[in-house]
Amino acid sequence: MSQQNKIPCTIIRGGTSKGVFFHEENLPEDRDLRDKILLSAFGSPDLRQIDGLGGSYSVTSKTAIIGPGREAGIDVNYTFGQVSITAPLVDYRGNCGNISSAVGPFAIDEGLVVAQEPVTTVRILNTNTGKIIEAEVPVVDGRAAIEGDCEISGVPGTGACIRLGFVDPGGSVTGKLLPTGRAVDILNVPGLGKIEASLVDAGNPGVFVRAADVGLTATETAEELDAIPGMLDKLERIRSVAAMAMGLVDDAERATESSPAIPKMAVVAPPITYQGVNGTIHAETIDIVARIMTMQRTHRAYALTGAIALAAAASLPGTIVAEAARTPPGDVTQIRLGHPAGTMNLEVLTAQTNGSKQLLKVIAERTARRLMDGYVYIPKRVWATTANVEKALPSR
Repeated sequence: MSQQNKIPCTIIRGGTSKGVFFHEENLPEDRDLRDKILLSAFGSPDLRQIDGLGGSYSVTSKTAIIGPGREAGIDVNYTFGQVSITAPLVDYRGNCGNISSAVGPFAIDEGLVVAQEPVTTVRILNTNTGKIIEAEVPVVDGRAAIEGDCEISGVPGTGACIRLGFVDPGGSVTGKLLPTGRAVDILNVPGLGKIEASLVDAGNPGVFVRAADVGLTATETAEELDAIPGMLDKLERIRSVAAMAMGLVDDAERATESSPAIPKMAVVAPPITYQGVNGTIHAETIDIVARIMTMQRTHRAYALTGAIALAAAASLPGTIVAEAARTPPGDVTQIRLGHPAGTMNLEVLTAQTNGSKQLLKVIAERTARRLMDGYVYIPKRVWATTANVEKALPSR
C-alpha cells in the first residue's frame, strides 16, 4: 500500500515570483486539510523548505488555486495563498500581483478558457479580495506565448508581454481606498514615537513612510537593508501599528503572527540615481524610489500588489507617495518605480465622480512561464486526523 498520495500540480513563474498551481477540484474542500496538504507540499515550516517544493523565500513560497468562474463575465476564480516558511500557516489575506500574472496563461493552457489569437483576455476573480483582474495574454498555436521582447527587472531575459489590469482595486481588503479616511496618519509606534504614514488599500493594503524618517534612503539593496541592525524590527513595529489602524488586526503586538503578509510595508523617497543589482538606475528614468517588505524581509524587487497600492497613492494628493513622486496626480498617471532589481512602470486610470477622485484601474506589464507539470507527493500521515481518508481525497 502506498505511503503517499499524489496531487497534480504545475509550477509557474509569474513576474518576479514563483508559485505552485492547483486545480480547485484536485484539492479537498475541507480548509484545514487543504492547508495541511499545502504546507506539506511546500515543506513548511522550515527555513530551507528542504522537504518540499518551496524555495526558502517568500517569493517562491506561494500557491494559486484555480477553478472555473461562477459569475457572469468571470472566466476563472483564483485563490492566492502565501505559504509561511516559519510557521504552519497559509495566509489568504490579500493577493499577489506577480502570481496573478500567471493565472491567465494557466487558464488558457489548461483549457479553462478558449484560446483566441493573437491575444486572449481572461477575466479573473481573485477570491481573496473579491476584485477582478483582466489579463491580456498573447497566444500562439492555441497556447499562452512565452517568447517576446518584454523585459521586467528581476527576471533574466525577455518574454511575452502580459498586460494586467486591476479593475477598481481600491478597498481590496478593508473596503476603502483610504482605510482611515486620511491621506496621512500619525502612528504612535512603541520605541519609535510618532511616525507619519500613508495607509492605502489598493491591490493590497500598503503602509508608506518616508525613507528618511526611518533612517533609510530607499536606495539600499535588499541585502543591505536586511543587514542594518534593528531595521527589520523597526519596520515591522510600524507595520504592526498600521495594521491595527487599518482594522486588519485587533492587537498590534499580534500582527506578525495573525497577519504577516498584509499590510505591505514600504519606504519611499524622491527619484535619485542609485546602483541597482543589475546596474545604475538614473534619476531621470524614474519618478520615485521605494523598498517594500514581504513577510518581514526586504523584497528583492517589488511586490506587484504593493506597486498597485503605491501607484494609487501617487494619484492621491496629500499622500507621502504623492509628495515624493515626480509625476503630479492626474486622471491618467504613469508611475515609473525604482526598486532594488531595476524599474517597474505602472499606469493609473482615475476619474472625477461627484467631485471626488475614483480609482478605475491600475495596469502593469508582466511575463510568465510554465516551468513544470507533474505531481506533488503528500505523506498519508498528513490525512491522519481525517476520519475517512479516501473520502477526503479529490477525485482523479
